[in-house]
Amino acid sequence: MIDSLQEILYTLRMNKLRTGLTAFGVFWGIFMLMLLLGAGRGMQNGVYEDFGSDVLDFIVAYTGTTSVAYKGMGLGRQIQLTLDDVEAIKQQIPGVRFIAAESTREGVSLVYGRKNASFSVLGVPDEYFDVKESIPFNIGRKINPLDEQELRKIAVIGTVVAERLFGKDVDPINKDIRVNGVMMKVVGVFYDKGNRGRDSERIYIPQPTFQKIFGESNRIGAIWLRPELGLDGFELEKKVIELLQRRHSVSPDDKRAVRSFNMAEPAKMVNGLFFGINAIIWFVGLGTLMAGIVGVSNIMIITVKERTREIGIRKALGATPFNIVGTLLFESIMVTSIAGYAGLVMGVGLIELISFALNSVGAQLPFFKNPEINFQVAVTAIILLVAIGALAGLMPAVRAAKIMPIEAMRAE
Repeated sequence: MIDSLQEILYTLRMNKLRTGLTAFGVFWGIFMLMLLLGAGRGMQNGVYEDFGSDVLDFIVAYTGTTSVAYKGMGLGRQIQLTLDDVEAIKQQIPGVRFIAAESTREGVSLVYGRKNASFSVLGVPDEYFDVKESIPFNIGRKINPLDEQELRKIAVIGTVVAERLFGKDVDPINKDIRVNGVMMKVVGVFYDKGNRGRDSERIYIPQPTFQKIFGESNRIGAIWLRPELGLDGFELEKKVIELLQRRHSVSPDDKRAVRSFNMAEPAKMVNGLFFGINAIIWFVGLGTLMAGIVGVSNIMIITVKERTREIGIRKALGATPFNIVGTLLFESIMVTSIAGYAGLVMGVGLIELISFALNSVGAQLPFFKNPEINFQVAVTAIILLVAIGALAGLMPAVRAAKIMPIEAMRAE
């Protein structure tokens, strides 16, 4: 083993320029592949960041005015959702994992001490935060069932609201604010990345409390829900819309009276887009890598030709074909692996450096965030390098093993 290694190192030293250029081809191929994959992941992270704090399978149903005459009723009829619609969906449509009503009042006056501001107030049940489970609560808690049952006057506020009313670095928990003239206690602070952070410019209060303050009885503005895991969200959305159309006597052809938005639709498009981008990245990257591998194969062919006499002598002295093939394969794998590993380390290092620099300066690039290399991808690349290195040296090695000693001795 040691003798073989010394022999390979001697051969490589004797052809430094040729070995160096060949190794650089492999290095550059894997280096570019890592850069492309890291950049692709950065783009993917940036696009998903634009989705905000929302999960990727929610459905929201809301209403407008009718645009199609139906059952003797004219156009322009305002459709109003109620809590009864939520109960009907729960009872008649299977496969709903979470469901919650949402009531909204825009431009509500909020007052703390001498400070006042105007923000949106949303009345929601505690199940609402199962639908929006990705919203992080940095301080305090969410709304719970007891808040609804006891008609508690509590509020969870967005970070923008907290900063406007209380100032920076001030803990607002257990402080009282006036919401539309009603004193309410702050119990939690959240940051919602939706709409580039603008969804943090709102406060949530228990739904029964909202109805009492604003006199909304059982009227609601929207219904949020999520399908059971593995269930077709598009089919569930269709059933919900059909049910709401029947309950409110809306024509099935009316697309304005009962509307919906399914987050799975843009998520599906984005996933498809990035599948294509990743396929192109792998195609280009592997193409670049293959150019380096062809170089390794060529150098092995030249090596075999230059060492034909030596190989013949070794076979005459008893070397088996396995010894000849093993030595040449080892040389090919060693050149490919060392050069490729260096490219991999340099590529990953550069991606990490870019990510660190962006985070350090707080750069907010559109559609680009936290470039990174997946660990499994790195391991796959290493295995691929070894396999391709062996493949590159296989044919020249087999050719060398077939050389007859007498023919080798005649070679110039």
